[in-house]
Amino acid sequence: MQNTMLTSRREFLKNSAILAGIPTIITSQVSASSKRPAPSERITVGVIGPGKRGHTLMRGLRGFGEIQFVAVAEVEANRRASAKKLAEDHHSKQKAKGDFKGVDTYGDFRQLLARKDIDAVVIATPDHWHAIPVVAAARAKKDIYCEKPMSLTIREARIMADTVKKEGVVFQTGSQQRSECGGRFHRACELIRNWRIGKVKTVHVGVGGPSKFCDLPEQPTPKDADWNMWLGPAPLRGYHEALCPKGVHGHYPAWRNYKPYSGGGMTDWGAHHFDIAQWGLGMDESGPVEVHAPDGKDFKTLTYRYANGVVMYHGGANGVLFTGTKGKIEVNRGLLRSDPGGILKEKIGDDEIHLYKTGHHLRNWVECIRSRKDPICTAEIGCRSVTICHLGNLAYWNKCSLKWDPKAYRFEDNDEANTWLDRERRGPWKLEA
Repeated sequence: MQNTMLTSRREFLKNSAILAGIPTIITSQVSASSKRPAPSERITVGVIGPGKRGHTLMRGLRGFGEIQFVAVAEVEANRRASAKKLAEDHHSKQKAKGDFKGVDTYGDFRQLLARKDIDAVVIATPDHWHAIPVVAAARAKKDIYCEKPMSLTIREARIMADTVKKEGVVFQTGSQQRSECGGRFHRACELIRNWRIGKVKTVHVGVGGPSKFCDLPEQPTPKDADWNMWLGPAPLRGYHEALCPKGVHGHYPAWRNYKPYSGGGMTDWGAHHFDIAQWGLGMDESGPVEVHAPDGKDFKTLTYRYANGVVMYHGGANGVLFTGTKGKIEVNRGLLRSDPGGILKEKIGDDEIHLYKTGHHLRNWVECIRSRKDPICTAEIGCRSVTICHLGNLAYWNKCSLKWDPKAYRFEDNDEANTWLDRERRGPWKLEA
């Protein structure tokens, strides 16, 4: 292959009532000027869950002059203070001019969403805390950037995508490989969609496996963390620092490894690489119709089948390998190669398929807030891609084969499996379609 290289209780209740009953109106439109936009032209942003990834997103967004951070919501006090400082240090020149009033902090995201002066939100919480804030933000008419994987369950993803569409807000899923990584994924998928490797027969997606039961021992709950709020809709259990560490320094939290909060490597890297598989196959509005857990006989590895005959395997080197009747294309971050090698040199004609192209995922979201166009990785796309990850996990966890209807969004002739589409939520945390 060729290689190319917090407020009072009274205020809280009032704000909750506003959030529940009165839509929030977008108050600003963005100027295309390269100069610092006037206050009326800025996009005011609130950040929900600014941990390690959330801080990275904030640092990315501060390069865009139209963005003004006004609030953060975070259950751990040190992360909350760090995010506030990051934003206020960035906006210090504006503060000197008198047009920046500082960044407010909240322990409860609902207080942030109740504010009418916030145009858009960044949601960078753990996965089990994606769906409820996204649906609430969409119903409050706020544009949304939500980290991948989009949801914890299939039903969550479907409700999120449907609500975003109904409310007409701009939503970008954080599966940035479509935008970035040197354009390798875009180039690979464009070549594949234009039949440069012929008819695609198989796809190998190399990502980690499913999450597991959380067996972490209980530790004393630190005074700096609202542990009950961190758990939210997840089952009640004792605190452990691996799930909710202090601050944003040190190692990444380990909640991705555990089933109550995430889907493991299948949804972590899977939300990137299965997303690219979908893009290359032209399946952004559909998906596979079967998934089979490995059984040591007919299925050596987790196997998906599409209605058009394409077979997709979970396994192999990290990345995505497409094999067609005329060749192969393998792509990953830092890698793009083909067999035969000349495929990569072929040009895409004016009359051929040209895929959505953008050089920066966050910039694409900001530009679409201004234009009201769809970004490159919409809620529907994120929904379809994460559903593949969840289908794989369900097959792994239950050691079974399943028939999936990507139009009805249900399993065929399997009432038991349809109970797996969602999970029970603890306490007051409900998700209504």
